[in-house]
Amino acid sequence: MTNKDSQLRAEKLKQETVEYMNAKQNIPSGLDIKLIEKRKEFKQRILDYFQASEEDWNDYKWHLANSIRTIEVLTDLLDLSEEEIKGVREVEKKYRWKISPYYLSLIGYDKFDPVKLQAIPTILEDVDEGEVDPMDEEHTNPAGSITRRYPDRLIINVTNVCAMYCRHCQRRRGIGGKDIHQPNALIKESIEYVRNNPEIRDILLTGGDAFMLSDEQIDVILYELTQIPHVEMIRLGTRSLVTLPQRVTDELCHILQKYHPVYVNTHFNHPSEITPEVMEATDKLSRAGVPLANQAVLLNGINNDKFVMQRLNHLLMQVRIRPYYLFHAKNVIGTTHFIPSIEDGLEIMDHLRGHTSGMAIPTYIINAPKGYGKIPILPEYIIEKGDTYTLRTWEGRIVKYKNHKSVPYKDRL
Repeated sequence: MTNKDSQLRAEKLKQETVEYMNAKQNIPSGLDIKLIEKRKEFKQRILDYFQASEEDWNDYKWHLANSIRTIEVLTDLLDLSEEEIKGVREVEKKYRWKISPYYLSLIGYDKFDPVKLQAIPTILEDVDEGEVDPMDEEHTNPAGSITRRYPDRLIINVTNVCAMYCRHCQRRRGIGGKDIHQPNALIKESIEYVRNNPEIRDILLTGGDAFMLSDEQIDVILYELTQIPHVEMIRLGTRSLVTLPQRVTDELCHILQKYHPVYVNTHFNHPSEITPEVMEATDKLSRAGVPLANQAVLLNGINNDKFVMQRLNHLLMQVRIRPYYLFHAKNVIGTTHFIPSIEDGLEIMDHLRGHTSGMAIPTYIINAPKGYGKIPILPEYIIEKGDTYTLRTWEGRIVKYKNHKSVPYKDRL
C-alpha cells in the first residue's frame, strides 16, 4: 500500500469515529467534571439530612445503616411526581427496595435517568408476566446453598443482602422479607460438597452480594476453600463497586490478597455509574493483585444502545475493569419491561467489533431456560463454509479465506 493509499485509508477510519464522538457528548459519565460537581451538591444535601460527616460518607457501614427504604425518606431527598410515588407504594406491597445513600447521590433529574430506573421501583413492576426462577436454580442445587450448572465449577450463594436491590434483579425471589446471610451450616455443607467432588476447580461466591459479608466471614470462607487441593480459583460476585464502592477497604483488600488467585466480577450497566469513588476502589483492588471483570446486563432504556455500551466499556477499561459478559436480561417476573430485543444486543456487538479494542468487547450471552447454561450470541460473520470460507469483516467487506485441514505431525514427517 502506497503512502497515499495509507492516508486515504486512515482518513476513512477517522470518519468511522465521527458518529460515536458526537454521540459521546450526550452520554453522561460519572467521571465528567460537570457531573461530579453537580453530584457533590446532592451528596451534601444527603449528609445534611442525616446530620452526617465526610467521615461517615467514607464508611460503608454508615451507608448500610442509613439505607433509604421508605417513600417518606426518599421523597425528602428526591423530587418525585405523584405518579412515581404511587408506583413505589404499589410495588413495595410485593417487593422490597433499598438504595444506598451513595447510589442515591448519583441519580439525575431526568424522569428516565438510567441510575434512577435501576434503583427506584416503578408501576411497571406490578405485573404477573415473567417467571419467578427462570434459571431453575431450585433444581440445580445439589447441596447446601450451591447452584451447579457446569461440570467443573459452581456457585455458592452466601447471602441475600445487597447494598441496593436493583429493580432488574434476577434473584428477587431471594430478597424475601429481611436481609439475611446464609446460615453457617449451609455454608459448611456447600464447602464439604466441594471437598468431596474433586472435579470442581472454580468457585463463585455470590448471592446477593458477596461483599456484604463481614471481613471475618469472607476470610473464613476463602481460607476453607483454599485448603481444598483441587480448588484452583475463587471468584466473588459483587455490585457494591457500583452501589457502595466504600466497601472496598484496605482491610478487605488485605484479606483478598492472602488467597490468590481471587477474582472479582462486578456489574456496571451505565457510564454514569463510574465515578471517582469507583476509581479509588478499583485502584485498591488492582494494587492488591485482584483482576476485575464486568458482567453488564443489557437493559431496555438503560444501555441498549451501541454508543452507550461503547462508552461504558471504554470507561471500564480506564478504571481497570475488563468487560467480560453482556447478559441479555432474564425473563424474571416484575422486570420484563427491562428486556430488550436480541437485535439490540446483536447491533451492539456488531458495532463494537472494529470500533474498539478487543479487550473492551464482552461476550454477549443469553442464559438458556431451566439452568442449562450460557449461550454466546454473535452477529453473522461466516457467510459460507467449505474448503474456502466466505467471511464478513467489521466494515461489511466480504472476503475469502482458505480452510486448511488439520494434519497431525506424524502424518506430515
